[in-house]
Amino acid sequence: MNAPLTAIENSGRLEATMREIGREARHAAHTLALAPAARKNAALAAMAGSIRRARSAILAANAEDVAGAKAAGATAAFRDRLTLDGERIEAMAAGLEAIRKLKDPVGTVTASWRRPNGMRIERVRVPLGVIGVIYESRPNVTADAGALCLKAGNAVILRGGSESFRSARAIHAAMVEGLSEAGLPAAAIALVPTRDRAAVGMMLAGLDGALDLIVPRGGKDLVARVQAEARVPVFAHLEGVCHVYVDGKAKLPMAKSIVLNAKMRRTGVCGAAETLLVDRAGAARLLEPLVAMLIDAGCEVRGDAAVQAVDDRVKPANEDDWSAEYLDAILTVGVVDGVDAAIAHIERYGSHHTDAIVTEDKRAAEKFLREVDSAIVLHNASTQFADGGEFGFGAEIGIATGRLHARGPVGVEQLTTFKYRIHGNGQTRP
Repeated sequence: MNAPLTAIENSGRLEATMREIGREARHAAHTLALAPAARKNAALAAMAGSIRRARSAILAANAEDVAGAKAAGATAAFRDRLTLDGERIEAMAAGLEAIRKLKDPVGTVTASWRRPNGMRIERVRVPLGVIGVIYESRPNVTADAGALCLKAGNAVILRGGSESFRSARAIHAAMVEGLSEAGLPAAAIALVPTRDRAAVGMMLAGLDGALDLIVPRGGKDLVARVQAEARVPVFAHLEGVCHVYVDGKAKLPMAKSIVLNAKMRRTGVCGAAETLLVDRAGAARLLEPLVAMLIDAGCEVRGDAAVQAVDDRVKPANEDDWSAEYLDAILTVGVVDGVDAAIAHIERYGSHHTDAIVTEDKRAAEKFLREVDSAIVLHNASTQFADGGEFGFGAEIGIATGRLHARGPVGVEQLTTFKYRIHGNGQTRP
């Protein structure tokens, strides 16, 4: 299973290796499902310590990955997602500690009732089993996904991107060290030991029934492939086409602060705003300052006729721009006729990920929060809060925009399912 990359690929042993990873993960999942919270927490604490001790090795591996991405012509936004530094490594370790402090969901009784025949029925949280996580450029997903799955009693098989391969291996090695310290099986957090894309296809097929769930984290092409080909359930969002609607009754200083943060804090994250909508009723007061602020901050603005009229630096928006996920310092800006028109625009062009309203009008805010059909809807706050850590989940394994089982940030609780326990005293059914 831990054979070198070249040995696996040159010997044609990839399929056998992947099956072995699946079998070992299934065995580990059984152990984790029964592991007490104290042991899982001990492993998370040990992992955090291992990551801190491995800081130099992780940075050296990441430097090779970043150099390779730069030589391959990767965009600045891509390299930002790939790059680790001391602060980001510490954030990984702190994230593990935050997950450790969360309440263990396994075994929690979420409902209990008694039937007329005397039977007592309980609904109790249990792990999902074995989760496959397929991700691209963000090496920190290795730590986040591994820790969240462990806390929820699941084994996980991680398949990182080719560009972050070295970084993921260094982080994974530190996490396995933490598992061993706590007496948990190393196979509880497995990393696919090859860049070969055939491994992804094998995971999507379910590894002979070993996988219970697939979670893709990456670009549109990756997520679309997973959703199209997976033969196991999927938690995913295809795109993060996030909107900020500035209502006519918004305070300009607040609107400027939220819009700038939503777009420019980190342009490459899925919660970054991609479209700004401004209420026509407040456009004379709000539009020009917002547009000028964005352009002065280095953001390219593409707008409709009304937006182009307030600043000659605005480029014309085409139809495709309204549904674009730029993941870059580009924003589409338009003027709409109030909150109803904003909601209609978001329904037409959005991706049901994260959308925000800025307003002092309580009724408009309540209408927006009630009627916008997105996984995350905010009032007077930046879309960049679309993050499990910011929700108090410690971290997230992704943002789910579907409607089944989990929606929004997928944290520890969302990585469990439930079963029913029935307590009787001899009842039989007539």
